[in-house]
Amino acid sequence: MTPWIFVHNPLEHWLGDYRRTFDAWEDGGVRGIVVGRLWFQQEPGNGIPLWGEVLTPAFAADPKIYAKFGINPPPSTPRNLEKEKQLHQMLDDAVSRGWHIMIFDSRDGLRLLYQRGESIVSGLGEQEDPHGAIEVAAGIQDILEAFPQAHGVILDQPGEQDYELAYHRGTQWLELDDYKKWKLSVAGVDVERAAAGMAYLNHRFRNLTPELVRYHASGGMLAALELFDVNDDVLYWLRARRQAALGFMAAVREQVDRLERRLELGGIPRTAAFSGLTGNDLHEMASYFDYVLPKHYFWHRGNDGMYGTVARWAKQIGAWNADLNETDCFAVVKALMGLELPRINSLADMDLGFPDEFFSHVVHNESKRALAAVGDDQRVIAWVSTGRNPHGGEPMTARDLHGILAASQEAGLQRFLFQPDPDLSASEWTVISGMCGNRWRQDPQGYWPSDSTPPEAFGRDQET
Repeated sequence: MTPWIFVHNPLEHWLGDYRRTFDAWEDGGVRGIVVGRLWFQQEPGNGIPLWGEVLTPAFAADPKIYAKFGINPPPSTPRNLEKEKQLHQMLDDAVSRGWHIMIFDSRDGLRLLYQRGESIVSGLGEQEDPHGAIEVAAGIQDILEAFPQAHGVILDQPGEQDYELAYHRGTQWLELDDYKKWKLSVAGVDVERAAAGMAYLNHRFRNLTPELVRYHASGGMLAALELFDVNDDVLYWLRARRQAALGFMAAVREQVDRLERRLELGGIPRTAAFSGLTGNDLHEMASYFDYVLPKHYFWHRGNDGMYGTVARWAKQIGAWNADLNETDCFAVVKALMGLELPRINSLADMDLGFPDEFFSHVVHNESKRALAAVGDDQRVIAWVSTGRNPHGGEPMTARDLHGILAASQEAGLQRFLFQPDPDLSASEWTVISGMCGNRWRQDPQGYWPSDSTPPEAFGRDQET
């Protein structure tokens, strides 16, 4: 497979020694990078606080672009011209190597930076821009005018609906707050009916019995409908979530196609097992995005990993239904998502790591499903991470990384993007370079991933 690498925040981490890093990556098979989000860290008092950091944009917004779209530009902010120059030099170097360059950012990302979540749309009402797609398109054009080196932009979780059963990261699946109701309403949904369906299913999830689970859970789709007592309103709510997600994608695609410059648009959904919950139908998504980058996130605990999500579901089901044992709880998860984790019969089993069957069965199947949905192995790029920062998951080993990549390759994937957290470890880079290019030679005087300590730090060791 061909790897891309995510050059992520803080961008300063990559600017100082990018030539030696890129030389090593190129030798190891890397042929593309994704860069973002487009902000720098700053000294206290010189930027806008966000998530405990002080940040400033990596480029200046062009007011003329936003005026064309009928919205106000982001407010002016401090700049760091030296860092901007270094960033462009790094991107120019990548261009000289013939690499594919994508930007990970969007108008949503800029909104977070400038006003910490408050809308900056002005002059456009719900009727004119119900999904906020014009705002997204304006931000994309602004980004690509500022960074002509890039082939396009990647949007994270476009249109995604919540998929955690437990209250996690401020939301949960069986919940309709005012913001979610608004998103459904702009998609043309009867919000009261959707809320009734969600409430009905919520009640059912809190009233499961061992008899119901053990009779229905293994009986396929029709039995699952009985297990969850799905009525017309429940189906309406589930379809409404999908409608809202796909409506956002369609609106963004329509606006992007109107831009002056033809660009590539990527979208990052959760892995296929969760797509029914998130509304991110990968097959339909392929109609709107040039690249679909399913998140190959499998770690335990933290945010967004498959093990962690399944564990939280099982715990919440058990907390709501005291008569169910852990086997019953996992059976409910399987009945809903079709997801069964090899050798996992209890929550305690999830702390024992990933058996070989997890990669050969689960990762392989998740990759095959994504490929089948999109129908083009050049448009499916697995977004691979091993769980540390920023997701806070239990770190996965280099052996696990090898298992993910080997199973993905066996399933037919041609490319993947690796997200270092915060940088590649020596073992991770050895795995990637060994599978995709020339295996990294551990030269203490050459490139060394900063997430591992080079041997000279321990004395005169000159390991190679």
